[in-house]
Amino acid sequence: MRLRTPLTDLVGIEHPVVQTGMGWVAGARLVSATANAGGLGILASATMTLDELATAIGKVKAATDKPFGVNIRADAGDAEDRVDLMIREGVKVASFALAPKQELISKLKEAGAVVIPSVGLAKHARKVASWGADAVIVQGGEGGGHTGPIATTLLLPSVLDAVSIPVIAAGGIVGLLGVCVKLYEAATDRSIPRFSNHNPLHNDLVSIIMFALLAFSLYYFARKPLKTEE
Repeated sequence: MRLRTPLTDLVGIEHPVVQTGMGWVAGARLVSATANAGGLGILASATMTLDELATAIGKVKAATDKPFGVNIRADAGDAEDRVDLMIREGVKVASFALAPKQELISKLKEAGAVVIPSVGLAKHARKVASWGADAVIVQGGEGGGHTGPIATTLLLPSVLDAVSIPVIAAGGIVGLLGVCVKLYEAATDRSIPRFSNHNPLHNDLVSIIMFALLAFSLYYFARKPLKTEE
């Protein structure tokens, strides 16, 4: 079943789930698997050389014909070279850790790419939206990124009020409870930095984490059962 949202229409994916560009984790295998499953997979280029990024893009293109993206650190010395590579290879989505320069946004959009910066304040979301960004990732301090210390639960509502472009929530989403909270807050989409299949992290560690999340969700709802009509 396809869940249609502004982001799925914008990027051309089936489900409003984004696999973020996690360094040393989001490689070609994970990204292509996410894309083939209907989500948006994003390569983590910050931990790759330019040549390694070119190789990874080629591997993803060989494994899927679905849209995918590349994440770039906006403050990288070769950020423009990476943007040029993405444009040559026809990568659909450019996501950024930190806000990119206005010139980079314009260059990508002229090439037909979708630009999605990460933001940590509502004023940053307004700025990149005014520069032509197509969507923003709202990443709270729990997301482990570079956007600031504000919690997603506090940051998300302020950005939703500040911009009219699609907003993707990231950070602080753990288990069923976290997803329910974000849906309640009316986030357009959600970016989840946790994938067990095709993830090179140790399988035992992933299993322990997922079991802990499940146990917490069951414990929470056991204490607070849903109300039903008599």
